[in-house]
Amino acid sequence: MSVRRGSVLLAYVGFVLVGVSAGVSGVLLPPQIADYGVDMATIGITFFTFSAGFLLSGSSSGALVRRFGTRTALLAGTGTYVLAAAIMGVRPPFVVFVAVQVVAGYGMGLLEAVLNSYLAGLPSAATLLNRLHAFFGVGALAGPLLATWMLTFAPWNGVWLVLAAAFALLAVGFGVTYPRAVAAPAAGRARDRMLGAALRSPAVVLACVFLTVYVGLETVVGNWGFTFLVGEHAQPAAVAGPMVSGYWLGLTAGRFLISPAAARLGLSTLAMAYTCLAGCAVAVALVWAAPVGVVAGAGLALLGFFLGPVFPTAMAVVPNLTEARLVPTAIGVMNGVSVIGGAVFPWAAGAVAEGVGVWTLMPFSLALAVVQLVLWRLIAVRTR
Repeated sequence: MSVRRGSVLLAYVGFVLVGVSAGVSGVLLPPQIADYGVDMATIGITFFTFSAGFLLSGSSSGALVRRFGTRTALLAGTGTYVLAAAIMGVRPPFVVFVAVQVVAGYGMGLLEAVLNSYLAGLPSAATLLNRLHAFFGVGALAGPLLATWMLTFAPWNGVWLVLAAAFALLAVGFGVTYPRAVAAPAAGRARDRMLGAALRSPAVVLACVFLTVYVGLETVVGNWGFTFLVGEHAQPAAVAGPMVSGYWLGLTAGRFLISPAAARLGLSTLAMAYTCLAGCAVAVALVWAAPVGVVAGAGLALLGFFLGPVFPTAMAVVPNLTEARLVPTAIGVMNGVSVIGGAVFPWAAGAVAEGVGVWTLMPFSLALAVVQLVLWRLIAVRTR
């Protein structure tokens, strides 16, 4: 097996574990709330501390890759996450539990940014990145099953010990598989300027805004889709739950299937993205206008299918948006900033739904889908 093929396969394994880590979190919330004796609002602080660490990683990933190389940057991200997971695994005091989410977010954000940056620089980057993020979906589907099973015989912190061990093995794999190539060192002042140079690029800023809106749309539908189906279409919980799972399955399937199909049809990466974004808008409109719950459920699956390739495809075009030396920094910033959308837009959608009605969730989502399309047009005209 070639070094490149081995590194790509290990990147896929890494994103399965990233997905598992994301998937277990929701299942572990109730036992954590009960164990620490806190309410939902208090445990929700962990979302913000994790996001803070994730956002921070975006400002440093490019400099780490440039100074120390991909392998060392991956070891730093994985090692940081192992440390955080191990601390959570010993059931620390609640204040420590909240604070360590910053460390976990930083490690996870660094790992994601470096792997995205590495694959973005390889041939057939769009296909590779779509597969990478599809494997995240595989992990995200498996994570709740793993956590649910483990909670039948172990406390919630035992799940984090298993994840710490899994990510430690991943770190060993990175150390063995990835080449020891180190980019030419840059002067400290030059390294400091990379982040500023990336943020001064209109194309990179647009891409950051685009991914913020994308993550917002993905999480609005993922978080509130169940509520919409129950409140608007009177679907029983036992039916609405699988329908929302269909949305996530569609997201994973779209990442596996659309990019290869587009390549066979001779569609460019930009054209594929336009098709997916238009499909997103149509699917959201279908869910909004659906006369019965089963049609709305089918629309959610269709939305997930078209939404799936959008994030990895945006990463794949970064080398065409900025100069090569800024690509790792740009991808790190895009990955880090996108988490803002996952916090702000679901909160805003929930606030509107609380004040006006659950029916507003779909027009809110449609507005995000249209904004996505407009932003992509502005990005496309700036590609080289």
